[in-house]
Amino acid sequence: MTDGSALGHVTVLLHEAVDGLAVKPDGVYVDATFAPGGHSRLILSKLGENGRLFAFDKDPQAIATAEKLGDARFTIVHQGFASLQRELQARGVACVDGILLDLGISSPQIDEAERGFSFRFDAPLDMRMDTTRGMTAAEWLATAAEADIYRVIKDYGEERFAKQIARAIVARRAERPIDTTRQLAQLVAENVRKREPGQDPATRSFQAIRIFINQELEELALVLPQALRMLKPGGRLAVISFHSLEDRIVKRFMKDAAETDHLPSKLPVRQSELAGARLKLIGKPVRPGEAEVGNNPRARSAIMRIAERTTVPL
Repeated sequence: MTDGSALGHVTVLLHEAVDGLAVKPDGVYVDATFAPGGHSRLILSKLGENGRLFAFDKDPQAIATAEKLGDARFTIVHQGFASLQRELQARGVACVDGILLDLGISSPQIDEAERGFSFRFDAPLDMRMDTTRGMTAAEWLATAAEADIYRVIKDYGEERFAKQIARAIVARRAERPIDTTRQLAQLVAENVRKREPGQDPATRSFQAIRIFINQELEELALVLPQALRMLKPGGRLAVISFHSLEDRIVKRFMKDAAETDHLPSKLPVRQSELAGARLKLIGKPVRPGEAEVGNNPRARSAIMRIAERTTVPL
């Protein structure tokens, strides 16, 4: 349990992630998803008086929590991490020693019914990380084309019954609005013909709509190249993913950046002229142990990958 425990949140891979950053006392670090702040607090505990930590979050509740830290070494930014490079440079930061991306949704967001993330409650169908801006899930479902609803649920939820669910949503909204989590969960359940053991039939559809509403995969694809550009040589990038779509993007990005250019052997190019690896992979992917999963079942799908910036120019 971390300092976020008062908010009902257990930070996943807390020590593994911060250890993976190899924190230097006078370094500059980024916690790109503050949430209740477990990772940030541990990073701050390892920094000296000249160290700096910048944290990002979309969620107004997370921002309110961060503003209570009262640490001169700490700066909170009310933005998603897709604007990481711009926001850091606007604050005079040219490069950093480490960046942590924890891509999980926080327990307070799931457990507070009014946020509309969970099918366990009957609440307004919102699903926005940042409740101060953007379209709610209910607003999108009220106007989206059937083909778009199908694509989101199929691609982001990997749901086999996406076509039936999309068709049912469009038919139901013609009769009455779908504006609560229970309405959507029941509608999805009626159209998922085969249940997965231990999983609510609405799980995949809720995940898919949440990912779409918050542009989670698009923002991840945007931030990874920025992180590479912002890291000093020897700086580390640690990313914790919670589902295969995220991890696939992270794995491919790190793998590509860790490879040298490969050209046909007959081309008249010297080895020294080939672009070298910009990242070095650190260890094997890390997963939570049995004890952590036992204490926090939501950690079971987590996987962390770590890479270190080399001296090869971009």
